[in-house]
Amino acid sequence: MKQFQAPKRPPVTPLPKALWRLGTHRFRKEEDGVMVGFSVFLIIMMIMIGGIGADIMLAEMRRTQLQHTLDRAILAAADLDQTRAADVVVADYFDKAGVAHTLNEVTVSQSLNHRSVSATAQIESNLVYSTVGRDFDTLRPEQPAGDVYTSAEAQGLATKLPARTSLTIGASGTAEERIGNIEISMVLDVSGSMGNNSRLSNLKIAAKEFVQTMDDNTEDATMSISIVPYSAQVSAPDEVMAALQTQGENPVANCLNFSAADYNTNSISPTDTYDRTLHFTWSSSEYDNRSSNSVVNDSYIDCRQESSRELALMQNDTQALKNYIDSFFAKGNTSIDTGMKWGTALLDPAFQPVVSSMIDSTDGDTGTISNVFEGRPYDYGSNESLKIVVLMSDGQNTRQHFVTENYRYDDSNVWYNAQEDFYSIYLGEDEWDDDNDGIYNEPIYFWPSQYKYKDHAYGEGSYETTETVNSDVCRSYRRNGSCKRYYKIKKTVTVNEPGEAKVLSYADLWAYTTPKYVADNIYGPLMGESAARNEWYYPVIDDVGYGTKDARTRSVCEAAKEQGVIVFAIGFEAPDAARVVLKDCASSDSHYFDVQGLEIRDAFAAIATSIRQLRLIQ
Repeated sequence: MKQFQAPKRPPVTPLPKALWRLGTHRFRKEEDGVMVGFSVFLIIMMIMIGGIGADIMLAEMRRTQLQHTLDRAILAAADLDQTRAADVVVADYFDKAGVAHTLNEVTVSQSLNHRSVSATAQIESNLVYSTVGRDFDTLRPEQPAGDVYTSAEAQGLATKLPARTSLTIGASGTAEERIGNIEISMVLDVSGSMGNNSRLSNLKIAAKEFVQTMDDNTEDATMSISIVPYSAQVSAPDEVMAALQTQGENPVANCLNFSAADYNTNSISPTDTYDRTLHFTWSSSEYDNRSSNSVVNDSYIDCRQESSRELALMQNDTQALKNYIDSFFAKGNTSIDTGMKWGTALLDPAFQPVVSSMIDSTDGDTGTISNVFEGRPYDYGSNESLKIVVLMSDGQNTRQHFVTENYRYDDSNVWYNAQEDFYSIYLGEDEWDDDNDGIYNEPIYFWPSQYKYKDHAYGEGSYETTETVNSDVCRSYRRNGSCKRYYKIKKTVTVNEPGEAKVLSYADLWAYTTPKYVADNIYGPLMGESAARNEWYYPVIDDVGYGTKDARTRSVCEAAKEQGVIVFAIGFEAPDAARVVLKDCASSDSHYFDVQGLEIRDAFAAIATSIRQLRLIQ
């Protein structure tokens, strides 16, 4: 049998074998490969750093979740309305979050108007992607600067040091609810539209509940409430007006006309001068109440004289405030800007001198404002007081009227004789001898009711008249010799005009007489109806329109918010235009409430809860 043998490899030729030996020799001598080890080291380090980052992110997520659970728990526990024990509330939150084992300690401190809850928690976060805690200085402490690690050293890097398997994560915090010093201005719409759809009735219920809630949850003498009922204007008490510098007269009510610049700040300062709103009607009616000594009074009076329209300044008598709210009535246009100007001014420290003037500093404490409120309004940013405005309106800004500059100050040209109910007009110097007495350059007056020119106002002069009087000659005698009848003779005598004429100031003129009556019945006989109306009716009254008032509202609201005043706003069945302005005025969208009907009670209740603010202090 023939034996099979494996095939033999062909002999290597000398040239390929020489080349192979040359290649391996060159490989052993080549130094470029040393970078491979360093590259491996860098890759391992990148993986480790990436792993550390991933684990840190995971740990931070768990810490955030734990902190949020703790924050919610202590906020709920610190609520003064919370009836359960604070530590029980905190433990319940942690239990429901599935982290009850992490809660360490709960500390509670409380008094009548204060509760503080502190808590700490701790959790272990497992390390999944990295090994941390290594002392990298022990890796190659002898490694000179600039050297590189070999591939073997890099590959053993991950096993040379022990690794930590978890991180300890802690959370802590303190929540506090404290009802300290609070200054509140309630700026409430009492315009004519509030009489519709039971709005005013619902407002009264909500506002009184708000006052009671705030009283129930604050210590005595820590909270002051001011209420500003507004329509076209805001009326102030006599004591306030006495402490301010004003120009212009109003025998009936106390309102101020603010300029555009006044709305850039919140202050009403006793060192500044303000225009006083005159008492007048802007209606087209034609009537005169001077003979009955009663001022003009209709639905077109911007500055109302009723006591229930006067703002209530810094009160703490809850029942008195409720009675005051019950006295509100609905009438007039809407001026949100003016309401907010007064509401914020009562929180502005510039008003301190006015408040002090209304406080009785003696032990009797019989002033308009209680002496416990001395020093209010507190300075902004002093942390002595929380300043709050609660603004409510059911409508948008409308027109606010005022008497123009040329018809406001000093005396008018109109004189009035009250006894005779007689008007006269002073015209100046009689350059043309209008009274036909042959005398020039004397004062000349016009008597409208008689269409006569005279050199005096009726009641300030005299006149000659012929009278029939008895003579001294007896015409017939009685039996006893006395004169029974005298002869009559005619005699010229001088007679003083009855009554007394007095010049009327512009404020007095408009307070009792409508501009249209002045034009048609006092100046009309002199000038003609058309000319009289062009001078004494149309230019007398002007107004501020809703666009301007919207801008002023935003300005005064921004000024308040910049000073840290918290502004809540309620749109009560308000139109779209009003809701936009009110929402802009509020401190944030969450501080604005859009309500219908009795929902206004919920809005005021929510605001009361917010004012009893919860503050995370650590």
